[in-house]
Amino acid sequence: MDLDLAQVRAFAATAEHRHFGRAAAGLAITQQALSKRVARLEQRLGERLFERGAGPVRLTAAGERFLGPARALLAAGEDALAAVGARARPLRLDVWGHLFGPLRTVRQGMGGMAESAVEVGSGRDLPSAAGAMLRGEADAGFGRHHALSDGRDEALAHRLVRLEPVDAILGAEHPLAGADQLRPADLRGSRLLCPANVERLDFLRRFAERFEVAVESGEANLGVEHLLARLRATPDGFSLLPAEVPLPDGAAGAGLRAVPLVEPVPLYAWSLVWPRRQAHPGIAALLRGFAEAGRRHRWLEYRPDRDWLPEADQLRSH
Repeated sequence: MDLDLAQVRAFAATAEHRHFGRAAAGLAITQQALSKRVARLEQRLGERLFERGAGPVRLTAAGERFLGPARALLAAGEDALAAVGARARPLRLDVWGHLFGPLRTVRQGMGGMAESAVEVGSGRDLPSAAGAMLRGEADAGFGRHHALSDGRDEALAHRLVRLEPVDAILGAEHPLAGADQLRPADLRGSRLLCPANVERLDFLRRFAERFEVAVESGEANLGVEHLLARLRATPDGFSLLPAEVPLPDGAAGAGLRAVPLVEPVPLYAWSLVWPRRQAHPGIAALLRGFAEAGRRHRWLEYRPDRDWLPEADQLRSH
C-alpha cells in the first residue's frame, strides 16, 4: 500500500488542531479539500481516523495509533527532499517568549554562523512550536522548555543554554517603586500582570504560586507596550522582564522602573529544543555557539542558596 503524503499531512494537521477549518487554514487549502484528503486516507487504510460531530474533532483508536508513525513519515519526507538538495537547507528555528527578547540570546549563540544558515520564525508558545517541529515545519525551537500535558515534549530533545535574572517592572505609583531592590516576598501585596492567559505562561504561573502573589491574567498578547500601559494604570501591579531587556524609550517606558529581585534571584531558563528522531546538521553548530557564548558570559551560573528556579528547571541546570 502506498500512502499519499498530502493526505497524511492533512490528517496530521487535523490531529494537531482538532478542527478541520483551522487545519485547512494552516495548510493554505480549503476545508473541503482537506476533508476529501482525510476521507481518501481513511478509505485507503480501511479505518476511521476521526470521530466527527459537535465540538472538537477527536481521534479514534486507529487515529491515535496512526499519529506517531504519520508524523515520522512526514519528517522523513522532509529529510529526503533535503538530502537531494543542491545545498544544505537552512535550519528553521521557531522562537517564543517574545516579550522576553529571545533573539538577544539567539544572535549571540549563532556566533560565527552565517546569517543565511538559520531562518528564524515566530511561534506563539512551546505547544505551537512543538507542533511545528513534529510536523516537520521547523527544525528547532528556542524559548523556555517545560513539560506539556499531552506528552509531545517527550519526542523533543532540549539543551539548557542560558539562565537569566528577571527584574520586577513597576509603575511610578506603586508603593515599592522607590526601592533599590526587592525580595519576591515583598510583592505579596501586589498583583502580577500577565501579558496573556497565565495558563500559557508557565514561568509566571510558577513564580506566582511559589511566592504567593495574586495574578491578573491577560487575554490576547498585544505586546510589551500594551503590558506597560496596563502597569502604569495599575498602582498595585507589577510584571517581570529579564534584566537585560531595556524598557522602551519615550512615552512607552515613561513612569516605569525596573527593580532587581534578590533573596532569591528568579532566573528565566532559555533552551534550544529539537526533534529527537533526527537533528538538522545545523543543530550541532548552534549548540557549540551557545556553549561558547555561555562560557564567555557565564550564562549557566546557578546557586541554590541565592537563586530561584522552578523545580523542573533546577534539574536541567545541573
